[in-house]
Amino acid sequence: MGIRKVARLSRATVDYRECGEGSPVVFVHGLLVNSNLWRKVAPLVAEAGNRCIAPDWPLGGHTRPVPGADLTPPGVADLIAEFLNNLDLRDVTLVANDTGGALVQLVLARNPVRVGRAVFTPSDCFEHFLPQPFTSLPKLARVPGFGWALANVLRSRVIQRSPVGFGLLTKRPVPQDVVDSYLLPSRTSPAVRADLTRFVRTIHNRHTLDAARKIGSFAKPVLLAWAKEDRIFPVELAHRLAGILPNATVTEIPDTLTLVPEDRPDELAELIVKFVRAN
Repeated sequence: MGIRKVARLSRATVDYRECGEGSPVVFVHGLLVNSNLWRKVAPLVAEAGNRCIAPDWPLGGHTRPVPGADLTPPGVADLIAEFLNNLDLRDVTLVANDTGGALVQLVLARNPVRVGRAVFTPSDCFEHFLPQPFTSLPKLARVPGFGWALANVLRSRVIQRSPVGFGLLTKRPVPQDVVDSYLLPSRTSPAVRADLTRFVRTIHNRHTLDAARKIGSFAKPVLLAWAKEDRIFPVELAHRLAGILPNATVTEIPDTLTLVPEDRPDELAELIVKFVRAN
């Protein structure tokens, strides 16, 4: 995954890892994971001649708390845009998964000036922010002690592999050391739990529905590399997104669920490389 670096933004400090040289590719993970999601994808994309940058966004799997940051979905989208500006990245390829896809849609709607193209793997969109079976989390996040309770429920390896953990998201078991890297920060750090709670409380599909009304103006290339068998974000959502994006194509990936970077990293990396080269 390359060299560990730090970006000091106006209201947050973001850790990231960087490898390769060439056209910038910036990865955006989802809730309760971190840059390790891209550990099998980014090196392959970098080897093909790209500068791959994988931040730990403040979504619960991060280790550096950001108490001063706006952690509403629009606020995190603006944080992503500020990160691109801070590193002076231009003509960026944004690659998103899960909750990260909703955030990238908000970037395209609010501040797409540094984005040259986007790749969406299965992601929150339209009415599905959050999708079943996670729709109750924003309300639960308003209950005192939510972050502590969630972190400790996810301590159980049985729960981690169940439908409320990673069971509906991957076809193949995620290595335990990787799962620990995703979940330990919120379990061990009260400040990280506070960040996680602040974000989850403000999740609402009004944000993705508003983005859907605006991203039709993003005329640059978009690849929807979607899991054909996804049960959380059915592939019909990819075709629905393609219907509102003027320059989008859909590629259906077999034998994977939501976390395509975990299940099919080689195929995803190849699709990203071909997409960047073609555009």
